[in-house]
Amino acid sequence: MTNPASATPASTAGTGGGCPVGAGKGAVALGGPGFPTEPQALYRSMRRDHGPVVPVELPGGFPAWLVIGYRELHQVTSDGELFPRDVSLWNQWENVPADWPLLPMVGTPMPSIYFTAGAEHRRHGDMVVPALEGADPFEIRQHCEQLADRLIDAVCSRGTADLVAEFAEPLPVLVLARLVGFPDDEGADIARVLKDLADGGPGAQKAHLRFGEHMRRLVAAKRARPGDDVTSRMLAHPEPFTDEEYALDLMAITAAGHLTTADWISNSTRLMLTEDQFADALSGGRHSVAEAMNEVLWEDGPTQILAGRWAARDARLGGQNIARGDMLLLGLGAANADPHIRQQVTASAVRSGQGGNSAHLAFSHGEYRCPFPAQEIAEIIARTGIEVLLDRLPDLELAVPATELVRRPSAFLRGTTALPVRFTPVRTTGDAL
Repeated sequence: MTNPASATPASTAGTGGGCPVGAGKGAVALGGPGFPTEPQALYRSMRRDHGPVVPVELPGGFPAWLVIGYRELHQVTSDGELFPRDVSLWNQWENVPADWPLLPMVGTPMPSIYFTAGAEHRRHGDMVVPALEGADPFEIRQHCEQLADRLIDAVCSRGTADLVAEFAEPLPVLVLARLVGFPDDEGADIARVLKDLADGGPGAQKAHLRFGEHMRRLVAAKRARPGDDVTSRMLAHPEPFTDEEYALDLMAITAAGHLTTADWISNSTRLMLTEDQFADALSGGRHSVAEAMNEVLWEDGPTQILAGRWAARDARLGGQNIARGDMLLLGLGAANADPHIRQQVTASAVRSGQGGNSAHLAFSHGEYRCPFPAQEIAEIIARTGIEVLLDRLPDLELAVPATELVRRPSAFLRGTTALPVRFTPVRTTGDAL
């Protein structure tokens, strides 16, 4: 749950009215097949040619810096004064057209937890984070088990399924909809709305409007009749917020947990179906599920690049001269592959005798990282969903060669467009949900 822009994945296609200045000669275009197919090879070449901070060019010719060094990314995310998440500082705004395809991802100043900075961001965090902390982990798991069973019931008798469209994508939204206070029938529509947003097609704008309408109705309903849910806890916070702020924060919470958690589920399942070392997970080995999920966060994280930070003044970082107002993109996937940190992680794992290590940056770092309770919710949803899937369909296998699986065409998000599987048909649970 890192970025509400996951509701509108950043396609690397598109044009705009910028001019390629600032990043300088040799800037790497954030597009092309290398990002979805061979990102680590691309990051290695970037590191060789440019070092830990890489001049890049966004669609439309807009310049930015991609921070791929672990130490440098840690520095940027730890220094909120020099590199704040204040989009208003961007020195390219005068060139940005209203229909720029990355605008939903970069964002514009608005009163939500994700698109505010400094004291205003902390004000929203003080309201949102305790509301998320109030969610009972056992209850989250129960919701996830029930909803996962329901999704599997819809496909289990036919022996084939697309685990992305029919399981991994809808499950997180349905669970989150329950947690924020929606009834299940409305949760299903929220799932359709976020699917339309994620597709980024002609219906995306209408879907965004519907998304906001859902949240405004929810705020009104919970104000009239509070319950044991995230929205009611937000409304009970002693400092008042406007209904627009509540709705925007709820949109951020739900959208941030959508595609990132879905990709965590599908990337982990893909790993277990294609790597021999995780084969015992397919026969009931629970430890391997956790190991696969952790490996995905290191090697195949759902959020590869995150926008962003903006330089509050001229600075020097990783051997590059950063100008005031320059955009810095957080290369989370690349930083996790930084040879310096990987050597330390490997040595640490050997010394401790453990295969896992959570020093990755998959959830970002610093003041604007994914809040810890949101990380916990995402982990419960992903792990429970995978465990239920393997329990219900124990002979699950890919229905196509692994080489035919297609990655989402984005430099920013890493997921599979479809995960076709086959299995022995089984009976539905018949449970009353």
